[in-house]
Amino acid sequence: MVSCVFPGSFDPVTKGHFDLISRASRMFDRVTVTVMNNIRKKGSIPVEKRIQMLRRVCAAFPNVSVDKWDGLLAEYMNRNNETIVLRGIRGNSELDQELQSWGANRMLNSNIETVFIPCNPLMNGISSSAVKEIASFSGDIRPFVPDELAEEILDLLSKKI
Repeated sequence: MVSCVFPGSFDPVTKGHFDLISRASRMFDRVTVTVMNNIRKKGSIPVEKRIQMLRRVCAAFPNVSVDKWDGLLAEYMNRNNETIVLRGIRGNSELDQELQSWGANRMLNSNIETVFIPCNPLMNGISSSAVKEIASFSGDIRPFVPDELAEEILDLLSKKI
């Protein structure tokens, strides 16, 4: 059985995330979407809420589960006997960042391999940061987030703004 871990902050989950999860669910026998702490980003939505939302949108995929981890990805991978990290790439600058992360993770855990999947070109402009910025100006986030979560995400983000 071939499995992978799709780590991220998912703050909030976007249609871009959903697209990668959907595609990964067809490529791997098991996908674990793991909500992680990103020290470079201040969280806007509580972790438990992010997990609940991810579980709702991932319910359509029986081979996808949701987890959380508040430590190093290399440690998570080791602890869970996982070897493949899935990362979506929107462009060259993101690839450079991801290659640095891959190198650091490999130094910490030599069993880790990273699979890079280019994002759907229609979703290239979608990011959690963009969603937060649009919400801060009371803009319409529905084109960027899963339909069933749009109102909840807007409500959660409006409390932080």
